[in-house]
Amino acid sequence: MVICGDDGLAHRLAVELDAVCGEAVTVVLPSRRDEYSAVIAALHRDPRSPVELLVALRPDEQTLRAAGVERAAALALTYADDQTNMTAALLARGLNPSVRLVVRMFNRERGRHLELLLDRAARGTAVDDSLIGMSTTVLSDADTAVPELVAAAAVGHGHTLQVEGKVFRGVVRPAGAPSRPADLTTLAVLSGAHQDDPAGDDSAETPGEDGTQLLPDTMTVDRRQFTHGRLALEEVTHHHAQATAARGTGGSSARRRAWVRQRIAHLPWKVFLAREVIAVFGALAAIVALLALCTWLFAHPHPWWKSLYLPLLDIFTMGDPATDEGAVRRWLQLIAGLVGLAVLPLVVAAAVGATEAFRTASANNPPGDDLTDHIVIVGLGKIGTRVLAQLCTTDHKVVAVERNPTARGVALAHELGVPLLLEDAAAPGILDQARIRHSRSLLVLTHDDGENLDIVMAAREANPGVRVVMRLYDDDFAATVQRTLRASYPAALTRSRSVSALAAPSFAAAMMGRHVLGVMPVERGSLLFTCVDVAGHPELEGRSVHAAFRTNEWRVLAVGAAGALPTSAAADTLAGLRLDGRTGFDWRPAQGRVLRAGDRVVLATTRRGLDILIAGVQPRSAGRRS
Repeated sequence: MVICGDDGLAHRLAVELDAVCGEAVTVVLPSRRDEYSAVIAALHRDPRSPVELLVALRPDEQTLRAAGVERAAALALTYADDQTNMTAALLARGLNPSVRLVVRMFNRERGRHLELLLDRAARGTAVDDSLIGMSTTVLSDADTAVPELVAAAAVGHGHTLQVEGKVFRGVVRPAGAPSRPADLTTLAVLSGAHQDDPAGDDSAETPGEDGTQLLPDTMTVDRRQFTHGRLALEEVTHHHAQATAARGTGGSSARRRAWVRQRIAHLPWKVFLAREVIAVFGALAAIVALLALCTWLFAHPHPWWKSLYLPLLDIFTMGDPATDEGAVRRWLQLIAGLVGLAVLPLVVAAAVGATEAFRTASANNPPGDDLTDHIVIVGLGKIGTRVLAQLCTTDHKVVAVERNPTARGVALAHELGVPLLLEDAAAPGILDQARIRHSRSLLVLTHDDGENLDIVMAAREANPGVRVVMRLYDDDFAATVQRTLRASYPAALTRSRSVSALAAPSFAAAMMGRHVLGVMPVERGSLLFTCVDVAGHPELEGRSVHAAFRTNEWRVLAVGAAGALPTSAAADTLAGLRLDGRTGFDWRPAQGRVLRAGDRVVLATTRRGLDILIAGVQPRSAGRRS
C-alpha cells in the first residue's frame, strides 16, 4: 500500500492500515520536520511495523516510481489540494493500470468525473480479466466525517451511516427497553446493561453467553433482551428530498422574495450615522458654509445659491480659474482647493469605511429573540459547510458563526436563510448573540485546537449544560480536554472529534478493495456496512433474505437492483447523494424475498464475515441461522 499526503489524514491512514489491517505501507510526505512525519518515522523504527517513509515535495512520476506504485496493490492520494490529487492519480494509472486508487476530493462532481475517467482508462489497457478487482474510489474526508459530527451534536451519541440520501444511526437500547418503529434490526447484544458509550472488556469477535454478540440470531436477542443492552440500527428522520424539492418550487420563490423584503427592512442603515462619518461630513459642511459666506460677503455680489455652488466646485477642483475676478475671489479659490486636498481623502475614507461596515453588517443575520433549542455552528470552512448543509436537511434549527465573510459556508447560510453572525466567536458577547444560553448543542469546527477550546470554555460558562462537540486533532490534547471538561461539568455531554480519524477507516477499507460504506464501533469490536452484488456469491444468490443471514458474520439490511449504486459506491454514498432515475434500496425487505443475480444488497458484517464474502474464505463451521 502507498499513501501520498500532506496532512493528518495520511498519518491516520498509515496507522489504520498498519495496526488494523496489517498491511505493508509506504508513506510519501513533503517533509520530515512536521508532526506527521515524526509519528510515521516512529512507526518505521518499530521492528513490528512494516511502514516505510519517503520524503518528496510533490507526487510526480519520479516520486511515484520511488514509492513502488508500479507494483503496489493500492495507492491513496490524500493531499488537501484536489488538483494535486487529480494529477497524481492520472500519473499513477499510467504507471500501473491495475493499481487500486483511492483519491481524496472535496469537489463531488469533479470527483465523479475523475472516477469514471480513470476506470475507463484502466479498462482500455486491460488485456485479460486479471484486472477485474481494480477500482478507483473518490472519497471526501469531509463527507465521511460529517455524519458523525451531526449525530454527536443532534443526539449526543450513536454512529451514523449514509446510503441513498438516508441517514441511519446505531442506537443503544437498554435492557428491557422495547423496540421502536424506526428500528430496522438488532446489530448486537452487548456484554452487559449498557450505560453510555460501550466499553466492555469482552471481545466482540468472540461471542459467548455473557460477552458481546455481533449480528445475533433471534433466539439470542429474545433470551437476553431483559438482561443485556442491545445495539439497534435506527433510521433517522431525514428531509433532504423534501427540502430540495421545496427550494425548487414556486413556493420557494415566494418565500425567497418575502425573505429579501424582510432583509431590506432590517438592513443596518445606521452604520452611515457612525460618529466618524458624521464628524467628517459635518466638518466638510461647515467648511463649505464658511467659504460660501466669505464668497457672498467679500467677493463681488453673487446670488446666495451661486455663493454656495462656487466653493463646492473649488473644493472638488471642478471650477474654472478665477483669473478675471477680484483678488478676494482668487484667494478664496486657492483656500478652497487646499481644503479640498486635505478633506477629500477623509471623506473618501469615511465613505468607504461606512460602505464596508454596511456590507459586513448586512451579511449578518442574527437569530430572533425567541429562538431556543437550536444548534450553534462555529466555523463555516470545508467541514462546517457540509455540517450546515446536513443539519439543514433535518428539522433542527441552526445558528452559524463565522468571522471570515468569504468563507465557503457563508453563501450557503444566506441561501438557506440560516441565522448568521460574521463575528469572531471568541470575542465577548458573540456567543450570547447566538443565544448560546438557550441552545441545545454547540459545534466548534475551526482549524485551531486552542481557539476551539477557548470558544468551548466560554460557552460552558454561559450554558453549563449545553452539549458540546469540538474538532480537535491531537489525541493526547483531546483526551486531556475531554477529561477536564467532564470533571468540571459532569452533567453535560462533551465530545471531541478529529476529521482525519473519522475518515481514515473508510479510506483504508477502500484501499483494501472492499465496498465499505461505514464502520460502526461496538464495544471492543466493530461492524462494517458494505455494498455487494449478489451475483457470484453462493452464500447469497438463490437464498431468501432470511436464509442468507449468517449468525455473527453478516446480515442483509437492504436489497436493490444492481444498478442502484455505481460500481464504486463509496463516494456517492458517503456524500449522502440521492441518485435520481435509479432504483433505490428496500430497507425493510420481506424475509422471504429471494436474492437474484441482478440484485445488490447492503450488508452488516463482521471483519471475518466480510473476508468470507469478498475473498471466498469459508469458515470451519457454518453459523446458525435464525
